[in-house]
Amino acid sequence: MNRQPLRLAISEAAKILAEAGVDSPRVDAEYLAAHVLGVERGRLPLIPLVDPPVIDQLHKLVRARASRIPLQHILGWAPMGAISVEVGPGVFVPRPETELLMEWGLKALVGVSSPVVVDLCTGTGALALSIAHARPDAVVHAVEIDPQALAWTRRNADARAATGDTPIRLHSGDATDPSLLSDLDGLVDLVVCNPPYVPEGTPVQPEVGVHDPHHAVFSGADGLDVIRHVVSAAARWLKPGGAVGIEHDDTQGESVPALLAARRVLTDVAGHTDLAGRPRFATARKVS
Repeated sequence: MNRQPLRLAISEAAKILAEAGVDSPRVDAEYLAAHVLGVERGRLPLIPLVDPPVIDQLHKLVRARASRIPLQHILGWAPMGAISVEVGPGVFVPRPETELLMEWGLKALVGVSSPVVVDLCTGTGALALSIAHARPDAVVHAVEIDPQALAWTRRNADARAATGDTPIRLHSGDATDPSLLSDLDGLVDLVVCNPPYVPEGTPVQPEVGVHDPHHAVFSGADGLDVIRHVVSAAARWLKPGGAVGIEHDDTQGESVPALLAARRVLTDVAGHTDLAGRPRFATARKVS
């Protein structure tokens, strides 16, 4: 049985993925190789040679990825801060950009003891669970309208609780419902939300258009249908000095801060960019 250099197999995989139009072919090829070998991606340089069955399995996964099945569906998980969550068909795949919103939210909670947090449109639960992991003293509420996505949330919440994280509180609810979680009015320290925000009809990558649930991606002609309600909910829930952060499309760097600024009870409105310098999320605080 002739062993083969792993480095060459990864290079060939990256070439196939690049030709298929995958955005990050080398990174994806390395993740797939690590998945086949059962090691962390950073340990790949320690494995110079692999057996032919490993190459065959890698080629199988590369073909799946080249067909634009999301990498996270193939791996079965996606990272979010210090944790990872299970993902698959029927739920929105968390993106690395959302970690910036999570990090901002954790900074907003510095100095707040036993904070109350609401994560709207929670999907896999990635934001809610990463905050609960970082802040065991927090009471974290996670809201999701879609039953299939909520099943993923529940699976991930149970897994995190089994590791010792403080359990989050799951709610089947509609972010556009003006009475949603009305018992929390004026009691919340932090609201975070990665809502559907892409304007209807916008061309998107196959990973998104084919595999992410449509209602978790698109939100009306301007992409703001859900965000308008999120702003209203945050204004209602937040206690004085509480903070809200909402992820948005890179075309909404002015419109979402404007929606926040239009609420007299909100102040300190700010826009934030992602690592590529594109507008990515907006934040505000409740007037003290």
